[in-house]
Amino acid sequence: MSALFDLTGRRALVTGGGSGIGLAMARALAGHGASVALWGRRAERVRAAADALAADGAVAHAQQVDVSDEAAVAAGVRETVALLGGLDVVVVNAGLGVPLTPLVETTAADYRTVMATNLDGAFWTLRETARAMVEQGTGGSVIAVASLAAISGTARNHAYGASKAGLTAFVRSAAVELARHGIRVNGVLPGWTATDMTAAAQSSQVFTDRVISRVPMGRWGRPEEFGGIAVYLAADASSYQTGTTVLVDGGYAVF
Repeated sequence: MSALFDLTGRRALVTGGGSGIGLAMARALAGHGASVALWGRRAERVRAAADALAADGAVAHAQQVDVSDEAAVAAGVRETVALLGGLDVVVVNAGLGVPLTPLVETTAADYRTVMATNLDGAFWTLRETARAMVEQGTGGSVIAVASLAAISGTARNHAYGASKAGLTAFVRSAAVELARHGIRVNGVLPGWTATDMTAAAQSSQVFTDRVISRVPMGRWGRPEEFGGIAVYLAADASSYQTGTTVLVDGGYAVF
């Protein structure tokens, strides 16, 4: 393995690590030598994910943490640091959506549900892990998983788009502030990806005809296709890269 991508000895936290893009990133990080802690709301799911990684030879821990709960995040980070013996890589991935709704019919409850996890939860996670890494004094890498929705119009999905755009702002501000501590902060913007969150759209022929047909690569993205960007941003290969957002969308945004 090239030393540029060798993560041996690195300690990584992945929020929303029980499935989808989060689990795929965790699997790739572990495959390159990192030990990982997976966070998720559903204890059984995150435990199954950690067990699967461990069965492949990785050091993997499962933690039930709801990132929308500030106190739970703070306690979770302390537990992660204790379990792993430190923290070098953080993947801020936990996120959710609600059913698509016209703007004039969107409820405050739906709006707050999305923001509580996607933006508030990202902030709590970034703040608490930054504290731990600054105190540790050995630098690190934060990878925030946003969305194509951060830069494109998201009709009937306003809160989700706003939350992901806000996350990219966190990336830029944190990157500037934390660089002096050797901590890099970058974002990944997935395009249309086949995960549990997009299950309804995947089964819709109308969506396939109107949206997926516009993806130049002609298909949905797969979660495992985000493992490489996670390894790159976590590793020394990207040692001079910070404050960026990397779009991985099959060419959709430029078409």
